[in-house]
Amino acid sequence: MGEKISKFTKEALNLQLEITKQMITLATNGLGLVAALAWNSVIQDAVNTYIKPYLPVSSGLVSLLIYALLITVLAVTVTYQLAKLKGKLEKSLGDSNVDNKNHG
Repeated sequence: MGEKISKFTKEALNLQLEITKQMITLATNGLGLVAALAWNSVIQDAVNTYIKPYLPVSSGLVSLLIYALLITVLAVTVTYQLAKLKGKLEKSLGDSNVDNKNHG
């Protein structure tokens, strides 16, 4: 009987852990969307305030193109930097695993 309770407790803890992981993922994604929308507004305002006045009056397409280019450059830069950081961390972790095997 004690083994069944222990198994039940372990399964309950695993379920709780999985729910917590899912909640963290959902919260992170939700906050990421909010941050993206905030940056969207900032970049749109910057284009409208600082670039659009220098373009002809009927240049809606041009300002949208400039906005899209800015967003693309920002997305590529952030993604590239994060991938580089991930690679460095994985390499450091790999090196430390090799060191631990040699000294352990």
